[in-house]
Amino acid sequence: MARKARTRRSFGAIRKLPSGRYQASYTGPDAVRHNAPVTFDTRLDAEGWLHRQHGAISGEDWAPPTARRPALTVAEYADAWLTDRELKSRTRAHYRYLLDKHVLPTLGPLLVKQVTPAQVRTWHAQLDTGPTARAHAYALLRSIMATAVDDDLLPTNPCRVRGATKAQRARVIEPATLDELTTIAAHMPDRLRLFVPLTAWCALRFGESAELRRRDIDLRRGLLRIRRGVVRAAGQIVVDTPKTDAGTRDIAVPPHLMPMVKAHLRDHAQIGPGGLLFYGRDGTQLAHSTLLWRFRQAAEAAGRPDLTPHALRHTGAVLAARSGATLAELMARLGHTTPAMAMVYQHASAGRDEQIARQLSVLAAESG
Repeated sequence: MARKARTRRSFGAIRKLPSGRYQASYTGPDAVRHNAPVTFDTRLDAEGWLHRQHGAISGEDWAPPTARRPALTVAEYADAWLTDRELKSRTRAHYRYLLDKHVLPTLGPLLVKQVTPAQVRTWHAQLDTGPTARAHAYALLRSIMATAVDDDLLPTNPCRVRGATKAQRARVIEPATLDELTTIAAHMPDRLRLFVPLTAWCALRFGESAELRRRDIDLRRGLLRIRRGVVRAAGQIVVDTPKTDAGTRDIAVPPHLMPMVKAHLRDHAQIGPGGLLFYGRDGTQLAHSTLLWRFRQAAEAAGRPDLTPHALRHTGAVLAARSGATLAELMARLGHTTPAMAMVYQHASAGRDEQIARQLSVLAAESG
């Protein structure tokens, strides 16, 4: 019986094995014949593998199949991922904390290629932390695994828990009233008194307020120029530009605050264009822990022990929304890059409308 002639190929060879499966091979640029690491169900699958190898050689992306990447653990890959990223100091420290505290203790020893959706779901369900940290840890793991997919270490991303990147607030922040703001400010030390109304009415982040300097105040136009923020990472004071372009902004100071700003500059701010408006005992930027100790006492005096310094920004955002600011205007004033967060404050403002309606009914009853 005559042997069936092999079909000549321009690249590689395909052989049908006694098992009925197909084996593909080719001679590489190194003049060595390389077999596919697996056999194929169909000739078409084998053709596809050869086509990909030929494309890699043509594009100079080829490497011998024997030069396999070492199997990486999640801990090893996550460390390399973090090292390769250009991140702000605070962001890098935050990611490092999330990895060390929440991700790597459970998933770190696993090989990246062996992480399954079921393992990720179990890890996520058993995280013993608050909703915000849980959402941040999951989002970080998902980003790392997405890069692993891009690096061909995984066929698909195993992070598939729906809604896991969104944190539900443990409690709704009730903004301070104007009277409460006044009381809190009155119970702060003189050198920190302006911090409360300025941060609230201008809806500043703590790090933005703590890095304000004389040159950032335009007294003639009544503007704050937000160009930097300060954070403390790994015990170090780090001054950097805002995290996003939207964070670099000019904020109009409500006119009623300007006399207080001028008095503070005269009596309490450090001297010179680079002088800090608010500073600690050592002359460096005010630490959050230092402010918190004073702020808690003042909030107690106002009957609002639930308030934190961050609630000042929340209060200012809600006040701006109640003043009629549009979504775009809120985003610009707050330094947000997406509408999602600004929408929170608009919703809070909408809730206030119900209170107004009830007050109107009270007025109607009194006059009836």
